[in-house]
Parts: sequence; C-alpha cells; structure tokens
Amino acid sequence: MTGLRSFVARRLLLGVAQTVAVVLLVFALTEALPGDAAVALAGDQPDPARIAAIREAMHLDRPAYERLAEWAAGLVHGDFGTSVTSGRPVSQYLAEGFGPTLLLAALTVALLVPAGFGLGVLAARHEGRLADRLISSVTLAVYAVPEFALGILLVTVFALHLGWLPPTAVGYGTDLLAHPAALLLPVLVLLSRPVCSLARLVRAGMVDALAAPYAVHARRYGIGGARVRYAHALPNALAPAVQQLARTIDWLLCGVIVVEALFVIPGLGTVLLNAVAERDVPVVQGLAVVFGVLTVVLNLGADLVAHRLAPRAGVAA
Repeated sequence: MTGLRSFVARRLLLGVAQTVAVVLLVFALTEALPGDAAVALAGDQPDPARIAAIREAMHLDRPAYERLAEWAAGLVHGDFGTSVTSGRPVSQYLAEGFGPTLLLAALTVALLVPAGFGLGVLAARHEGRLADRLISSVTLAVYAVPEFALGILLVTVFALHLGWLPPTAVGYGTDLLAHPAALLLPVLVLLSRPVCSLARLVRAGMVDALAAPYAVHARRYGIGGARVRYAHALPNALAPAVQQLARTIDWLLCGVIVVEALFVIPGLGTVLLNAVAERDVPVVQGLAVVFGVLTVVLNLGADLVAHRLAPRAGVAA
C-alpha cells in the first residue's frame, strides 16, 4: 500500500505539472500566432484609432505576463474568457459542442473495447492459422488508411451511391441520438484505426503470455485451454492494452476534429475550426486547454490502472 500511495502521489504531482505546462504552452502558442485579432475585427479597411480602441477593449495593449496571470486565474475559477467575435463566454461554446463530441467518443469507446479485445483474443487463439492471418491482414490494411480518406470512401459508397445513410449531420442539430443513422458513418471512421491497433496489441500480449512457462506448465497439469487463456494469459495482456486504450482516447480528441469537419457535426472540433477561421483567440485557447487537460487526466488514469494490473510496471516510473 505504501508503494501504491507513493506511485499515486508521484503521478498526481506529474499531472499537476503537466497541466501547468499545457496552460503555459497554449498561451505562448496563441501569442505567437501571426496577425492581430484587433485588426481582424476592425474590418477590411481598419482605422488606426479603431484598432487601438479594440486592442484596449481586449486588453491586448497590456503586457503578456499580465494577460497570462489574469487568464490563468480565470481558468482556476472555471472562467475561460469571452469570445472576441460574439462577446459570448467561451464556456458556452464548450457546453454547446461538448454533447456531440462526447457522444461520438463514448460510442466509439463502447464499441472499441469489445471489438478490439475480441479480435485480439480470437487471433491469438488461432495463432498462425487462417483466422489469425485474416485478422492481422485486415487490421493492418485498415490502419494504413487515413481517417479523412476512409470517411470520403464510406460517404461515396453508402451515402451517395447506395443512399442507405445520410452523408452529413446537417439539419439534425445537436440531438444526434434521435438520428442514429447520422452517427453510423462517423463512428465507423473513428473506430477504424483504434480497433486495429488495440486488436494487434492484445494479440501480441496474448501470444507472449500463452508461450510463457507458467502457461505451458498449466496446460501440462491438465488445466483447460479456456481457463489458461482467459484467467491467466488475458490479464497479463491487459496492462499494455489499457495504456493503448488511453492513447486511443487521446487520439479521438484529434480524430474527432477531422470527423466532425467531414460530416458537419456541431461538436468541439467544429467549434475549434470556426474559431481558428475567425481568429477568435480566447475560444481557441479555451478548447486547447480542455483538450490538453483531458489528455493529462486520461494518461494519469491509464498509468494508475496499468500499475494496479501490473505493479512491477511502476518500478521504472
């Protein structure tokens, strides 16, 4: 228990340090963006006096360290700032786009876990045979296809050519659960690459575990194959698979931007793209912080679960 507490404390301190680093990095990168939000808001033929007034209203005339301190203090209290284009709080943008993005991510993860583990276990059980070669070949081929290319292909075949599914989510609003047909293609695109990587990792872990001396001795003593696979080999493949699952959820935060843009889904990815196009820096900063903090939290949780499943993994941490 002492070792576990020490490991948790180290990981929590690391998570706090990473969160602070994310805030500093986001602010520094947005400060380094070319152009000026005040010039963009002033119109096509900006008047210097109007630009100066806008800069003063947006506090852009203040030193960077003062704006950083004010912004960071607001983040601690849940205040992400105000949009420079609409005057609305950034938190409203986050609240409006969070639902569709969370729905896409939740459906993807809910299907990813049984599909990835099931294919990995099936391939390991039939190692070297037709099922194993087929699963390995298909997962490798699908993993090599970029998300946007696969999305365009699926839309062309199932939406435009066959007419079975809607090509985009235009007209459905944010209540996508009421229109499951609009979710099918986006979820398939998001699921395609993660399920391939997870299945291959589970297969490799299962194959190594089944070839380990303890599994060989267990079979020699007459223990059934199913018990060896699921009670002994599978738990040993869980720790790396859990970490891969956390990295996959990290990837979903990026992949969802591409998918939402492709299928016109009003989620956080679409909000981010619109904010970048409009040079709405507070919205970009708020979304970047949310994505960064989620990444830190997910990796922290994955480290803790992996350590619980395989405590010796924490020795090197």
